[in-house]
Amino acid sequence: MSETILEVQDLCKHFRLSARQQKLTHSPDRVKKAVDHLSFTAQRGEMFGLLGPNGAGKTTTLRMLATLLEPDSGDAIVAGASIRTQPEQVRSRIGFLTSELKLEECFTPNFLFDFFADLHQVPDQIRARRKEELFTRFDIHKFAEVKVANLSTGMKQKLSLVISIVHDPEIVIFDEPTNGLDVITARVVTNFLKDLRAQGKTVILSTHIFSLVESLCDRVGILIDGAMVRCGTLEDVCQGRTLEDTFFALYEERGNTL
Repeated sequence: MSETILEVQDLCKHFRLSARQQKLTHSPDRVKKAVDHLSFTAQRGEMFGLLGPNGAGKTTTLRMLATLLEPDSGDAIVAGASIRTQPEQVRSRIGFLTSELKLEECFTPNFLFDFFADLHQVPDQIRARRKEELFTRFDIHKFAEVKVANLSTGMKQKLSLVISIVHDPEIVIFDEPTNGLDVITARVVTNFLKDLRAQGKTVILSTHIFSLVESLCDRVGILIDGAMVRCGTLEDVCQGRTLEDTFFALYEERGNTL
């Protein structure tokens, strides 16, 4: 029997726009509704995809789940802890990888791994084992003492992934995990996501790439204009159509034009 490990309950988030932002987005409104009464669940050991275009509210949702943004209303229960009232417990149970994570360029992979291991209070013996496993898996050993400034984009992404899971979290949250990666590094990352699921981890990922959802996800939620417009297995969501055709039909039903 499946076990719910994440329950998102009526999350809302609004942002006030400056006059410049209104002009850039051609919006007459001073307030943007980024996430609109969002609810969904994820089960232990599944990969759940949030699919939507840029500006749909995916990143805002994941940042709220990671306790980096406080919702205006609603809540989410992450492995038994509330993002509103128990943020420290939530952070101890998740790994969060985002393209907005900027690694300090003067530090090395060795230093950053140890720093984040200390942050998560990982015991020394476990830290050494985790470093060996992850540095070997992602071929980081030979770059362990190279400053981040001198690493390739792909190696920076792999290092970011490694330090986001240094504490072996129950839930791994990835915001656009393959965005901007070359095909080799993207395959390394997607294979690792599959391995995490095989280990019984719950993986939540946001993406705008249809094929990524189709190849990786057990269930998907389609997010448009901050609202969940359809959620379920690919079979339930698509109802005989391709995921791409399903998405664009839903997109146009909400009054959007291509």
